[in-house]
Amino acid sequence: MSGYRGRRFLKGTRLGFAKQFVAGQLLRRVLRYVGKNPERNLPRLIDLGERLALLERHKQQIRAVRQAVLGNPVLHAYVTRLLRGTHPNVQRHLLFNFFLNELLFGIPRQGRVAERLGVNVPAVILVDPTSACNLRCTGCWAGMYDKCHTLSYARLDRLAGEAKELGIYWFVMSGGEPFLYPRLLEFCAKHNDMAFMMYTNGTLIDEDRADRILECGNVSPAFSLEGPREMTDARRGAGVFDKVSHAMDLLRERGVPFGFSLTLTRQNCETLMGDEFVDWLIEKGCRYGWTFHYIPIGADVNTDLLVTPAQRAWLAHRVPEIRAKKPLLFADFWNDGEMTLGCIAGGRRYFHIAARGDVEPCAFVHFAVDNINDVSLLQALESPLFKAYQKRQPFSDNLLRPCPLIDVPGALRDIIRESGARPTHPGADGVVRDEKLCCFIDSRAADWERVSADIWAARQAARQAPQGPAQAQPQVPTVSS
Repeated sequence: MSGYRGRRFLKGTRLGFAKQFVAGQLLRRVLRYVGKNPERNLPRLIDLGERLALLERHKQQIRAVRQAVLGNPVLHAYVTRLLRGTHPNVQRHLLFNFFLNELLFGIPRQGRVAERLGVNVPAVILVDPTSACNLRCTGCWAGMYDKCHTLSYARLDRLAGEAKELGIYWFVMSGGEPFLYPRLLEFCAKHNDMAFMMYTNGTLIDEDRADRILECGNVSPAFSLEGPREMTDARRGAGVFDKVSHAMDLLRERGVPFGFSLTLTRQNCETLMGDEFVDWLIEKGCRYGWTFHYIPIGADVNTDLLVTPAQRAWLAHRVPEIRAKKPLLFADFWNDGEMTLGCIAGGRRYFHIAARGDVEPCAFVHFAVDNINDVSLLQALESPLFKAYQKRQPFSDNLLRPCPLIDVPGALRDIIRESGARPTHPGADGVVRDEKLCCFIDSRAADWERVSADIWAARQAARQAPQGPAQAQPQVPTVSS
């Protein structure tokens, strides 16, 4: 694909902004009224979303969302709480950008670009602006990256522009610690038509930075925790838990929505997913959250920390239970492969750009072919590494086994071999070349394949069974291109 053809098409995709502007003005007005009286005006907001949706399948999904939100007291309470507790400036930016620019307009544009240019366009990009970090957490997934790398502001700025040309309005930022990037909030303020989520250790958010986050309006931090005070401080350092708790208070007082990011291990799994800790997160003001299973990469690899197959099976039942009973948007990064139709990495729905510029398929798969400092975003998406990923997705018919690193490890080895991808730091290739580690991963994957087979079969049977009106439960579909 020539650069000329790509530029010519991207210029054509700028058509239709007049409709987007009118829709934006209308959505801003409705958001203003909804925030004042969510119980009465929420149905109006959902109806507006259906009218603005460009694709019929998105209209159908919004109708399913209406059924779920208005028919489920827990979900209705969550949405009402989100709207009522969010500062108007955040409603005007973060919610507006995510729902209008990303979901209603961005995703259809991603589909048009993909069809015209023959390259898959993801919904979100995970970017590390810097690899620097003020903590040294045991077993950190990014612990083996050099701590001296930083993306230049010019390249980061250009990346955001390239992303919007393709219909991508959502960046997730990590590191390192993203708030150590000196111009981070300046960048977010400049790109005020985008939505930004920050994975952060939370220790650098003080009164001044909380005020600046509110002023930007399009930033939502997700705080990394290992559990209650004793568990978090044991892995992250003394006093970290209290600093995170204080940062949560600062943002809640200002009406800035935030979430959490939990690393589940064999040692903390039941505690983190227990009612007491989940209720604490909700009481602190968390609006959403992610759980990641410990993966044997990065610094101080310890295979004893991986959740066991029995624990993972418990999570497959526990996480849906939390979603059904508690006012919290919540996803388990591996066990929710059913919701995303398998692995989302490799440019299918997301990919990772490390602080050195290496374009990786996933935050946990540290291999690359390209560096974003040398190629355009469009060229990066055409990577042979991404193509090798996408032609194999999903990696298993059992969507409880979505990951090529821990669930179908043979697939990852084939991808690396086929694409010629290089490891992005010393030791990164251990997951495909270290004999002892590979044997462990293969054995654990085989165990999970056996355990998950019964869970998957039961879910398939339940889905195919006829349901009467009393048994049917509304489903909130994932938004897809």
